[in-house]
Amino acid sequence: MRILKSDIMDKIIVLDFGSQYSHLICRRIREFSVYSELVPYNISLEELKKMNPTGIVFSGGPASVYNKDSPQPTNGIFEIGLPVLGICYGHQLIVNKFGGKVRRSHKEYGSSLLSIDNNSDLLAGMGQSTRAWMSHGDAAESLPEGFKVIGHTENSFAAAIANKQKMVYGIQFHPEVVHTENGVQVLKNFVLDICKAKQDWTLENFIESTVSDISKIDGDVLCGISGGVDSTVAAVLIQKAIGNRLKCVFVDNGLLRMNEEVEVENMFENNFGMNFTAINAKERFLTRLKGITDPEQKRMIVGEEFVKVFTEFAEKNGPFKWLGQGTLYPDVIESGVSKGPAAVIKTHHNVGGLPSWLNLQVLEPLRFLYKDEVRKVGKILGVPDKLLNRHPFPGPGLAVRIMGEVTPEKLQIAKQASKIVESELESSGWYHKVWQAYAAVGDDRAVGVVGDERKYGHVVLVRIVDSIDAMTADWTRLPSEILERISNRITNEVEDVAWVSYVISSKPPATIEPQ
Repeated sequence: MRILKSDIMDKIIVLDFGSQYSHLICRRIREFSVYSELVPYNISLEELKKMNPTGIVFSGGPASVYNKDSPQPTNGIFEIGLPVLGICYGHQLIVNKFGGKVRRSHKEYGSSLLSIDNNSDLLAGMGQSTRAWMSHGDAAESLPEGFKVIGHTENSFAAAIANKQKMVYGIQFHPEVVHTENGVQVLKNFVLDICKAKQDWTLENFIESTVSDISKIDGDVLCGISGGVDSTVAAVLIQKAIGNRLKCVFVDNGLLRMNEEVEVENMFENNFGMNFTAINAKERFLTRLKGITDPEQKRMIVGEEFVKVFTEFAEKNGPFKWLGQGTLYPDVIESGVSKGPAAVIKTHHNVGGLPSWLNLQVLEPLRFLYKDEVRKVGKILGVPDKLLNRHPFPGPGLAVRIMGEVTPEKLQIAKQASKIVESELESSGWYHKVWQAYAAVGDDRAVGVVGDERKYGHVVLVRIVDSIDAMTADWTRLPSEILERISNRITNEVEDVAWVSYVISSKPPATIEPQ
């Protein structure tokens, strides 16, 4: 069920041409209270008109406009009379579509000095020059009739162009990334001044409209609770709408953090006053995962087994019509459900992992929100800070932090080592400074020495990252003395661990979770 009254809000639609930054455009636009949604680049004109946008943004992408199979927007999109902003590849599409020429150029990657030729309209408030983030190998060679250069760099004579009469603009740089100085100002100029969008996207309005929509559904809702931020906020939001027609079920799948099952039960009993049931399903999940090493298969198994548990509960305690879930926008994007040009990164157990035989309708009130927005919604709804500020935990649990087969030995290592990581971050005051922190383990082993004895034990990977919305992340530059304490404690306190390694890969190209 699509829960969002987006038809009554001004909104900016972002066409996704495959850029790793596409989602950031939406995030930046939402930051100044205008709703923005990412859609496939080839959305039909009919579907686009139904969304009633106030303006359109073409994202960047890895393709070249002169390739035969390059992604192209639907014909007629420039004729509907809406302002259009093309970014990077989107900029090149505009040049090509209106009769200009695009050519292979000197690759421009990184920070460049953007000189402003016209500091009104799109580039208002930018001064004479600014630093802009470039990432392209193609560039405009000649401009279409009616377009003028409003900004240039040393390697790109038309780094920003405008046809004010048609309200079509193109920029070669990426305003959505933090590396572009005043990049948000460019987006704000387009959205607020050119598109004249009203700033009516607030999370208070979101809560009001979502509660109103959910209150109109018929039947009872069964909601899966993990104890994390997403499922808890979703449950509180649904309860606000339908009261005791909501039944929350917490499934202990054996893949949780250390002592988490006890913490979750205590939290719900003491804070929310919901209909709440805990189910011990450890054995059935771990039995299904025996011998499974492929990460996608593990995710699918966990997702399917969750739904089986919920369906069995529903048959005995129902009738229920809906399955409530804490699915977020990044989950939908990464699972490929948005059907953009980017490949599926990983199947999220509550999105692409849902089996075809599911006989409950899915209710996902948060599926258009980013993580930080969910935390703000939770704050408004009165969810305790301790829960809201807890680090994210993957739906499939430790199954995706254990590389290779999930075994009791590796499960215990992952639980104990992760607990040590969290404990050391809390005691040093770093826990709330980072986005996520955990320890992972696989089948690799290394030689160590304990006392005077040789030890051939597991290699534990410690992963700590900084992020805003989980779509991009950078590894945390943790002080060496904290890393040293984490390493010493893991090798001394966790059985059968010989080495500890710190992961310094950012997302992209890596993902936050190892599988």
